[in-house]
Amino acid sequence: MPLDQIDVDKLGTGEETQEMTFLEHLEELRWHIIRSLIAVVGLGIVLFFFQGWLFDTVIFGPTKADFFSYRAICSLSNSVGLGDMMCFVPPDFPKIATGFGEPFIMSIKVCFVMGLIIAFPYVLWEFWKFIKPGLYSKERRAARGMVGICSGLFMLGVLFGYYIISPFAVNFLAGYQIPGVQNTPTMSSFINYMIMFTAPAGLIFELPIIVYFLSKVGLVTPEGMKKYRRHSIIGTLMLAAMITPPDVVTQFLIGIPLYILYEVSIVVSARVNRENEEF
Repeated sequence: MPLDQIDVDKLGTGEETQEMTFLEHLEELRWHIIRSLIAVVGLGIVLFFFQGWLFDTVIFGPTKADFFSYRAICSLSNSVGLGDMMCFVPPDFPKIATGFGEPFIMSIKVCFVMGLIIAFPYVLWEFWKFIKPGLYSKERRAARGMVGICSGLFMLGVLFGYYIISPFAVNFLAGYQIPGVQNTPTMSSFINYMIMFTAPAGLIFELPIIVYFLSKVGLVTPEGMKKYRRHSIIGTLMLAAMITPPDVVTQFLIGIPLYILYEVSIVVSARVNRENEEF
């Protein structure tokens, strides 16, 4: 069984337990990691039995004309009086498995990544349980609800990557042609791109949380972030260019939310700065 960590709030009160050694801390961390892995692998195994639905509806969803994003954009186009100007149908292309056992390997990979995304809140909760006993009561109050906020931002980023980035990126990459070259995506390359469109977006949406902790220790200030606002615009566009395909539209689609997250982070940093001054 995992060992309990010492609660710093009980130091000097006579209620504290014996302080844990370094090896005992590693043992505690090991159990948190094991439980997290069990959750991820368990969800992956469950998803493996539904891989037909997973691939047809989720993974290959952006390649179908009835995908939610295509219908929503087309409906918006008609609502603003543009007719079918913004309506488009994704190019029809075959997904080919070229390697021996590639479908099986890709099935395992997709189920594991999906299991990790779904289990992300639980993994964060296990991490929080590990560090919580080492925090003072003031720090615990300041971090209250952090697991829920981090999980919500991550899921929001994943959904943004799936419903906004992936449809445009798939259309651009699948429709891009070089004279004399047939564009036939392999199954592995398509899945790798789908993972790249979603998982990094979820991590990038954690920017306000990162700024929160950096502001707590005084490494980031709202004045400094405002001073380098123009630099942040260039930085977000460069970051968008690195994590997305060479498609200007897609880069702006992820660059604009990144800039909004930067502005939200300024507000978060200002609030933390006020709290630090009060203490």
